[in-house]
Order: sequence, then C-alpha cells, then structure tokens
Amino acid sequence: MKSAVVVFPGTNRERDMAIALERVCGHRPAMLWHRDTALPTGLDLVVLPGGFSYGDYLRCGAMAAQSPIMAAIRAFAAGGGHVLGVCNGFQMLCEAGLLPGALLKNAALRFLAQDCTLSVERADTVFTRGFAPGAVFRATMAHGDGNYFCDAETLARLEGERLVALRYVGENLNGSVNAIAGVLSPNLRVLGLMPHPENCVDPLVGGTDGLPMFAGLAEAFQPA
Repeated sequence: MKSAVVVFPGTNRERDMAIALERVCGHRPAMLWHRDTALPTGLDLVVLPGGFSYGDYLRCGAMAAQSPIMAAIRAFAAGGGHVLGVCNGFQMLCEAGLLPGALLKNAALRFLAQDCTLSVERADTVFTRGFAPGAVFRATMAHGDGNYFCDAETLARLEGERLVALRYVGENLNGSVNAIAGVLSPNLRVLGLMPHPENCVDPLVGGTDGLPMFAGLAEAFQPA
C-alpha cells in the first residue's frame, strides 16, 4: 500500500498515523505539507490526521479545507482514490464537502479525552474489512467538537444507504445523532471518523484494537 499523511499547522497526530501505517506496510508513508499542490503518483490512500489545524479558528477544519492541497485531494477522491480522515481530518472532510454533515461542540460542552467503544456497522469496505461484521472495539476520543450532526433528510439517506461505518456503543458522550462515530461517502472510498484507531496499534501503548483497520487497508491494496 502506498499512502500519504497530510500535515497542517496545528496537526499533532501525524506521527501516530505514520506509525500505524508503517506497522502494517513495513515502510513509512509520505508526509505531505498543506501548501503542496500535487500528490505523489500511485497513491492508494491519503490520510488527514487529527489535531487542531490552524488553531481551530472559525470552525474546526474550516481553514484546512481551503488549503492548497485540498484541491488535489478532491481530485484524488473523484478519480477513485481512497481518503481517511480521523478527528480533525473528519472535520476537514465535512468542511470540504467530501462527506455530509458537520461536527458540532460536544453535548456537554467540554473536551473529551478518554477511551470509547465502537461497533462496526459494515465490514465490507476497504476501511473496515479487517474487522468481523458487528465487531466491537476500543478507540481513543480526543476532541471538543465531535458531535456529528446532519439534517433529517441526510440522516435518512446515510442510514438507508448504509453509509454509517461506525457507532458509539454505550453512552453517547459527545451527543452525535444516532450515535454516529464514522461516515462513508456514497462510493465507499472516503471515511471520516472521530475516535483514533491509530492510538491502539501497539500492546505497549494501549492495546491493538485499532490495528485491524490498518491491516485491512494494507491487505486491500496489496499488489495483484
């Protein structure tokens, strides 16, 4: 799998993401800067990692969505590429129009930094194929604006077309509608999720619950 991780001013999870990808691929992903205007050729996956891009001014992800590299990412996604956005990356994807909905302030109006439990709503995508259908796994929450919201028509479409990839199990701490933790694009090539699976890929630093997501991606993009 040939992958790349995009770094914005204020990004702070790019190294965690690079470690997770290297663990399953055996080599480091390309690290791209937000001012780049083109992507490396032959990429299978572009990742927008977590953090506080541009200090979360205006709205989380709003300024990053206007960065020069986003035009190349839009073209990459339109041309059949796969894009993963985690936490701030999910916010960017929504702000850029690559995924529907918005991420609002958490219901309790406080930053959440704790583990959560997620259920896999469908395991037939490149992002979730490493999990068994209906699997439940642990990931880490670290966000102040993770309350997923969309209008009733969009919600009905997401549910009807099975575009909800992940849900929170148990208490819905951030208040997301229908306990939605991750959303897919209609062509299943773009995934945004709030919790951090990349923080759970090593038994020495919290376990390996998130590793199947990255292992599944690596398997999906193995050379024929």
